[in-house]
Amino acid sequence: MNTAQHDYLIPGGGASITALPKVSLHDHLDGGLRPQTIIELADEIALDLPATSANALGDWFAESSNSGSLVEYLKTFDVTTGVMQTRGGLERVAREFVQDLHADGVVYGEIRWAPEQHLTRGLSLDEAVEAVQDGIDAGIDDVTDAGGRIQVGQLVSAMRHTDRALEIAELAVRHRHNGVVGFDIAGPEDGFPPSRIRAAFDYLAEHCFPATVHAGEAAGLDSIRSALIDGRALRLGHGVRLAEDLSLDDGDGDNRFVELGELAQWVRDREIALETSPSSNLQTGAIAQWGDQLGDHPFDVFYQLGFRVTVNPDNRLMSGTTLSRELSLLCDTFGYSLGDLEVFQLNAADASFLSLDERADLAEYISAEFARA
Repeated sequence: MNTAQHDYLIPGGGASITALPKVSLHDHLDGGLRPQTIIELADEIALDLPATSANALGDWFAESSNSGSLVEYLKTFDVTTGVMQTRGGLERVAREFVQDLHADGVVYGEIRWAPEQHLTRGLSLDEAVEAVQDGIDAGIDDVTDAGGRIQVGQLVSAMRHTDRALEIAELAVRHRHNGVVGFDIAGPEDGFPPSRIRAAFDYLAEHCFPATVHAGEAAGLDSIRSALIDGRALRLGHGVRLAEDLSLDDGDGDNRFVELGELAQWVRDREIALETSPSSNLQTGAIAQWGDQLGDHPFDVFYQLGFRVTVNPDNRLMSGTTLSRELSLLCDTFGYSLGDLEVFQLNAADASFLSLDERADLAEYISAEFARA
């Protein structure tokens, strides 16, 4: 197992963020490959790469992802999905993904990916899901054999612009007893609202199968509204542009307060989780209307107002990040303490697609470990 991991600390000489138990809800399989693995898998299938050393390839991903555009950001996935078209490639990537989650202290993770993007070398949709699950199972065995603890579920994503959503929803439900815990839609958000694929969400609702929806990243409030109404989303992927529905009262000094619009009020009151990914949100321009620094991110506003905020890496390769690093950045920017980080993990545990009893067990474990930190 590759367990190399930077040890991030809570500012002021506090506990190791890396060692704390964490929950990752928004983590793309094709966004978390190891550069060396890409090189080796590409060599097996004679795929040309933009760089031939692991360090140079990692730098290329970071540079290409810092465009301020979601569309440009998504182009880097042509390389990663290119080496994930065989059973062996999918198994290896999924297995290493689980190992890397564990190395970062993640005890529960949901891995999202789009099976329809992995069929160019003959795999069927079902075979692709089975290959990823085999890799996940092997990764969990690796962690367990090393004395660790981790649970991992698949989130099967449909690409919102390819009109295969109902087929992918059926795929997800078909594998609900083989590791698939939820459904998602991904890809270009602007111009492709969830309302276009209402039939897929109707099918999921009929089969009591949970969904999270990318919304409020490249598009605004209408996208979020469609995710909630048409998609019956239990969580919002990113959701940061929900801040467009917040307004600052005209009072002065301590008398000023934030007013919530109808949509923001609904999301907060229903405790619909926001799957925020701070570094990614900066890279894709999701928060551009408020600024281009982490301090401009509406995360802290959401948190102070009582929204169910969660912290996620989104794409660890493209953003050069980990969940521990994202939490460390937020601590440095907003002055968060150990207690704040515990709230974020409990929020994520509560919002996970585990059963009620499993969520309770996970929350109890997290709180016990934080108490010992």
